[in-house]
Amino acid sequence: MTALADALGLYVHWPYCARICPYCDFNVYRPRGQDDALLDAILADMTGWRQRTGARPLASIHFGGGTPSLMTGARINRLIEHADQLWGFEDGAEIGLEANPNNIDNFADIIAAGVNRLSVGVQSLEDAALSQLGRDHDGALARRAIERAMSLCDRVSIDMIYARAGQTAASWEAELREILAFGASHLSPYQLTIEAKTAFGRRASRGEQLDSPVELAADLFDLTHDICDAHGLPAYEISNHARTVQDQSRHNRLYWEGGDWIGVGPGAHGRIGSAAGTGRLACEARAQPKAYIDAVAGAGSGLGATEQLSASDERAERILMGMRLDDGLDLEVLQRKTGLTIDIDALDRLGAQGLVEQRGARVRLLPAGRIFADRISGELVPDTP
Repeated sequence: MTALADALGLYVHWPYCARICPYCDFNVYRPRGQDDALLDAILADMTGWRQRTGARPLASIHFGGGTPSLMTGARINRLIEHADQLWGFEDGAEIGLEANPNNIDNFADIIAAGVNRLSVGVQSLEDAALSQLGRDHDGALARRAIERAMSLCDRVSIDMIYARAGQTAASWEAELREILAFGASHLSPYQLTIEAKTAFGRRASRGEQLDSPVELAADLFDLTHDICDAHGLPAYEISNHARTVQDQSRHNRLYWEGGDWIGVGPGAHGRIGSAAGTGRLACEARAQPKAYIDAVAGAGSGLGATEQLSASDERAERILMGMRLDDGLDLEVLQRKTGLTIDIDALDRLGAQGLVEQRGARVRLLPAGRIFADRISGELVPDTP
């Protein structure tokens, strides 16, 4: 099995949602009857990417969105089979999909299509919170969806959102403990983030408080880690907890460890490696579904923009991603991929402050540094190229 820093993954973006959540800033759209045309475009785009990447087998596929669980099992299977024909799969390849509880009746077909990891977007078990978040399911359906997913699939992850307006430490603890009692082997609890170009962002700009105050959010972050640790789901990344190494998301670890991935579907991003020290290629597909479909039909590619990153830009990106992992940033991989290293003076200073430590070739956050991950990552990037 290829080390993830040298592996290749495939991300498939299905942009359609039955309802667009007010906190979401992803590239999403309401369905407009273009499903078949978009599916054909994604398949053709994949073929074009095979010519650019060669025959490296895939370590993972991830279906994101949007709501990829709106796709039929037959469509998902076509995409998986096409990927297998183009690249093939490594032994133990992960095929993951993000599922909405409202699509519970489609779960069996999704698993039968070849998906072996299901991420269920529960977000909350409380009806009032789900209404506040603009979700189109209630707590009862969320519970049934978790149970259904776990009856069908060995690898199930549950997504939650906390640090919501009006949430207390006691209410979040009760909700989190109930989620953990289902026994899923992976949990992704995310703090609510208010993004400017969303409905929540517009409401917040008018003075409405939609998330928790900073101090409470920090307390909830620590509480989340403490409770998950006690239940045998330690954090292997800032916002991701797993029972064992095998339960961790292989596709997401590929991102964090700096592997390559192809992005297909409207607005999908990708990163493709170049010669060491030259910076890898950053790719972004056309965002609008029709523009993406037309681009693939005309040029055989849905690409809207590419950028050859400089070695120093790639270093900054790798530091930001790698420091999110509990086992930290691999300095040997960073040197091999970019020809560069971190700011050693900053490492010494942050170490003296009890925020980071170095273990062999890896630099990792200490518990006190987790909540400052982005700031610390920025400090580890040298000021000069």
